[in-house]
Amino acid sequence: MFSGFMVNAWEVASIVAVVAGVVGFFAVLRGSAFAAHAIPNGAFAGAAGAPLAGVSTLLGLGVFALAGALGIGWMSRRGRRDVVTALALVMMLGLGSLFLSVSGQYAPQVYSLLFGEVLGVSANALIPTAALGAACVAAVALLFRPLMITSVLADVGTARGVSAFGVDLCFLGVVALATTATVPVVGTLLMFSLMIGPPAAARTLTDRPGRAMGLSVAIALVTVWAAIAASYQTNDPVGFFVTAISACAYAAGRLWTAQRAHRGRRAGVSTTPAGALA
Repeated sequence: MFSGFMVNAWEVASIVAVVAGVVGFFAVLRGSAFAAHAIPNGAFAGAAGAPLAGVSTLLGLGVFALAGALGIGWMSRRGRRDVVTALALVMMLGLGSLFLSVSGQYAPQVYSLLFGEVLGVSANALIPTAALGAACVAAVALLFRPLMITSVLADVGTARGVSAFGVDLCFLGVVALATTATVPVVGTLLMFSLMIGPPAAARTLTDRPGRAMGLSVAIALVTVWAAIAASYQTNDPVGFFVTAISACAYAAGRLWTAQRAHRGRRAGVSTTPAGALA
């Protein structure tokens, strides 16, 4: 389990878990879970069309991820975010279907992009994934204060001259960068599951931003490690275990919060984390 090709799987999955935990915390906090789903899935069209343009899959994926992110952010300024996101998703998926029919790519390549082949990751993917992942974490660290202000106290941010629209575009750009870094090695399903499940579970347990982000990363790491171990033992897909464990972590967090709130009501004291209400 810890030798040969499996070492690459552990290392790449750990990098992806850290990126997903950090970026996903703000995706959940800002109510951008649908966008975090649409951007990786829609960017699949870029990877499918890359052979037609004679460019690398990574470049095609990155261009479509960024275009989708900026399009969602710009059109959402004067329209409903959920409607704009849905339209962007179906349009990019439609383009992906067209590109696949023209290029004649093989089904295994499509399957890898959508569902991932983390157990088959090569050593050549480690450095690019780590570099892009570090860039994502650095971008979140740079934008941390504006992101927090616009996510929690939008009116205060406006009064202080912080552009909510500009911050939103920057954050969606970070999601696009995270997509480019992770989808080629783990697929859209695994990345989306890690970006939403662990952060949502962490927010049910604490309302302190720093602690919640750290807990989000920790839950994501445990989730992906447990998923790889289970997949190795059973030969079932890693993505299935990641989604199942993520869902169970969130359910456990909600149950813990409900029990804590019940004990607090009996004692006459509110103990529900503010983050659990979102």
